[in-house]
Amino acid sequence: MAQNPGFSYTEDMTALPYGFFRVAAASVPLRVADPAFNGKIIIETITKAASEDVRLLVLPELCVTGYACADLFHQDTLLRAAESALEEILAATKKIDTVAVVGLPVAADNRLFNCAAVVQRGSLLGVVPKTSLPGYGEFYEERWFSPAPRESGMTAALAGREAPFGTDILFRSSGDGNVVFGVEICEDLWAPAPPSTQQALAGALVICNPSASNETIGKHAYRRDLVRIQSARCAAGYVYAGAGVHESTTDLVFGGACIAAENGILLAEGRRFSRDAELTLCDFDTDRLKNERRRITSFMDGPAVRTPFRFAEFELPAKRMKGLFRRVDPNPFVPADPKVRDERCDEIFSIQTAGLAKRLEHTGCRTAVIGVSGGLDSTLALLVTVKTFDLIGLPRAGIIAVTMPGFGTTDLTYTNALELMASLGVTVREIDIRPACLRHFEDIGHDPAVHDTTYENVQARERTQILMDIANKAGGLVIGTGDLSELALGWCTYNGDHMSMYGVNASVPKTLVKYLVSWAADNVADPKTRKILLSVLETPISPELLPPDEYGKIRQKTEDILGPYEVHDFFLYHFFRYGAPPGKILFLASRAFEGRHDEKALRAWLRVFLRRFFAQQFKRSCMPDGPKVGTVSLSPRGDWRMPSDAESAAWLTELGE
Repeated sequence: MAQNPGFSYTEDMTALPYGFFRVAAASVPLRVADPAFNGKIIIETITKAASEDVRLLVLPELCVTGYACADLFHQDTLLRAAESALEEILAATKKIDTVAVVGLPVAADNRLFNCAAVVQRGSLLGVVPKTSLPGYGEFYEERWFSPAPRESGMTAALAGREAPFGTDILFRSSGDGNVVFGVEICEDLWAPAPPSTQQALAGALVICNPSASNETIGKHAYRRDLVRIQSARCAAGYVYAGAGVHESTTDLVFGGACIAAENGILLAEGRRFSRDAELTLCDFDTDRLKNERRRITSFMDGPAVRTPFRFAEFELPAKRMKGLFRRVDPNPFVPADPKVRDERCDEIFSIQTAGLAKRLEHTGCRTAVIGVSGGLDSTLALLVTVKTFDLIGLPRAGIIAVTMPGFGTTDLTYTNALELMASLGVTVREIDIRPACLRHFEDIGHDPAVHDTTYENVQARERTQILMDIANKAGGLVIGTGDLSELALGWCTYNGDHMSMYGVNASVPKTLVKYLVSWAADNVADPKTRKILLSVLETPISPELLPPDEYGKIRQKTEDILGPYEVHDFFLYHFFRYGAPPGKILFLASRAFEGRHDEKALRAWLRVFLRRFFAQQFKRSCMPDGPKVGTVSLSPRGDWRMPSDAESAAWLTELGE
C-alpha cells in the first residue's frame, strides 16, 4: 500500500467526515492475455481495498486481459475469457461495498470497444468506452478498437447482465453526501478536449482514469502535470491508475503510475516500477470541491453540457473508517519545499514592490515615510520600500524611517530598529512619543498608571499621527506595516497602526512574514544587515505597548494573548479559502498540529478567532489599499465583502459554545 510521506493516520474516524471520500488507484501484477489469472488478482485487490475502507477503486486500463494483447484482441477466445473473468469478479464481490472501475474489451454493435466496467456488490453499474484512440508512435489502438459511439442512451449485454453503455454515464452515490464520479480512459486525458471537462460541468466531483501509459524518459512528469492540471480545470479529484511492469512486453515497458490530485494539488503518488501490487490511497475533500465550484463563477457559467448525462446510482452505506489518507499542512500559506518557498518569497517581494512603485509613480511622490519598531512587520515593509526605491531609481535617502520609542519599547527592538535603518542607508528619525502621550493622558483625564486599552491605543495613534504629519511635510506616502493575520483578528488600533497610505503587507500572513524576512536575510542582505534581520526573527511578536518586565524584556507577547499565529493562519486559510465550518476546521487542525497543540487549546483559539474575526470587520471595511499577493485577501475592494455587524452566533454554536 502506497501513500505520501506526512499523511496523518488516526484511528476511529467516522464515515466520510466533512465530505472526505476515500479513493485508491491500483497497479497489480497481471499476466498478458490471461483473464482467469488476472480476474483472481483483481478480486484480491478489490478485497484489499475494501479492508482499507476505500469507497472507489480504479484499476488499470484493460486490466482483465492486459493492455498489450495486440492482435489477440481479435480472438473470440480472449473476449470470452475476459467476460468470464468479469463474471467471476462480480460473483466474488457481492458483499463488498467498494465501487471498482475495471478495464476490459467489450464487443457490442459489431464493434470492439476499450471499456471501463464499473462494478459494485455483484452489480454491473455501467460500461464506459474510450473516446480517443491513439494511433501514433508505439500505439495501434485504432487497429483493434472503435472509438466510443456518439449515440446516447445505449445499453450493453455483458457478463449475463444488461447495463448502461456509453460516454453519457455518470455514477452517483445515494448515501454519503451525493458524490458523483465520471470515467475517462488513458488517452482521453491527453486529448484537446478531455471528456472529464463535460463530466465535471455535469456534476462529477471525482474523475477516474484507468490507463496503460508506457514509460519513456520525461513522460511521467508530463503525465503527472496532466493529471494535476486537469483536476484544477475541473475543480475535481482525479485518480489515475496505470498498468504495471508485468504488462511490459515486446518493445514497451509500463511503470504502474498511480496518481491522485485534487483541484491542482498532487495528493498522493504510488511507487513506480514495483513488482508487487501497489494500492495508492487518498481521501478527497468533496465538500471543499463543492465550495470551490460555487465560488468560481467562471466554472458555474461554463459552456453548456452538450450531451445530457444519465446517472447510474450506487449506495455506500455509512461505516467507520481508519485513518486520514491526506496530508493536512499546518502551514498552508508557506510551501514546505525550500526551493518552492524561496521562489514564492521572491515573487511576493516582486508583487509588493511593483504595487508600491506604481503608487509612488502615480502620485508623483519621491518620499516614503515608515515607522520602524524593530519587529517583523515593519522590517518587511522597510525592506520592500528600499527595494522599490532601488527599482525605480529613487535615492534611499528619500525613505524617512522613524523609530518612535514608547512605554513598552525594549532595548532589543530599539537597537534593532536603529541598526537596521542605518544599515539600509535610509533617512533616520527618532521621536520619543512618551512626552506627547503623557500630555494626552492629562488632556483626556486618563491615569497613566492604568495600563488599559486607552493606554495602549494612545501610543499607537500618536505614532500614526507623527507619520502622517511627516508625510505631509515631506510630500510623501505613509507605508503601512500591518499584515493579513492582524487584519483577520483586528489586532490593530483603529485609526492607529490600522491606517496608512499604502499597506504593502496587507495580504501577507504572519507565518509568511517570517519566511520573507528570513529569505531576505539569506538572499538580498549584506552581512551586517543579515545579522540584524536574524535578530529580528528571534524577537517575540509584540506591539510593545505595555512596559517591559523587571528584566527589561518584552512583557506583552501577542501569541500569549491570542494564541499562536501559525494556528490562526491555519484557521483563516480554511475559513476563508474553502468556507470550512468550525467543526471541520477543528478536525483538520487537530491532525495538522497533532503532538504540538491539543484539541482543547485549538478549540479555545478557534473561539478567539471566530469572535474577533466577526467583531473586527469594521476595521477591514475601511482598510487602505495594498497589493494582493496570494489567494487570501481581506480587502473590501477585492476578495472579502462582509457586513461589519454580522453575528458569529451560528459559527460559535457549531463549535459547541
